[in-house]
Amino acid sequence: MQNIVDFVLEIDKLKQVTRKTRVLNSDRYENSAEHSWQIALLASSLAPYAVEAVDMDRVVAMLLVHDIGEIETGDTIVYAEGGWEERKAQELACVTRIFGMLPTEQGQRLLALWNEFETAETAEARFAHAADRAMPVLLNLANNGQSWLENGIRHQQVVDRIGPPVRQGCPALWDYLESRLAMAKEKGWLA
Repeated sequence: MQNIVDFVLEIDKLKQVTRKTRVLNSDRYENSAEHSWQIALLASSLAPYAVEAVDMDRVVAMLLVHDIGEIETGDTIVYAEGGWEERKAQELACVTRIFGMLPTEQGQRLLALWNEFETAETAEARFAHAADRAMPVLLNLANNGQSWLENGIRHQQVVDRIGPPVRQGCPALWDYLESRLAMAKEKGWLA
């Protein structure tokens, strides 16, 4: 029991990892724990739009663990260029340590889910990636482009970085976002 308690208290640190997008109707930036919770619910809600059969329990579990490595690396905006290999190596070391706090079988299961998300080779991981990539876009659309404007993000950056994983994991969601991104560009929310 103590191993589980120690693990849960360790992952509480994810609440301290600040992201670049504000929560709606607030000046406060969201944290990575809030992001993980919200995208798990987004994916669950989008289940009828999955183009491939997915095990939604695995999708949700992946989304709940996918950012735990940020406890040690912090959050990096998805549009950042370069440094991803080093960052992912640091995240792997972090999640290996944190999941290693659990009884072996549980820790290995969570590490396998984290790795599955990272490789995006399964239908579940592709669907999880779609939700992960889409949520900041949805928040930016609802926040009049807040994070895009603050970070000088261009329309083409969003299309290039967000489009492929969302289109691959949930084409209906990309269809929804694509026209709204064009509107955001027209409104001046994207450079």
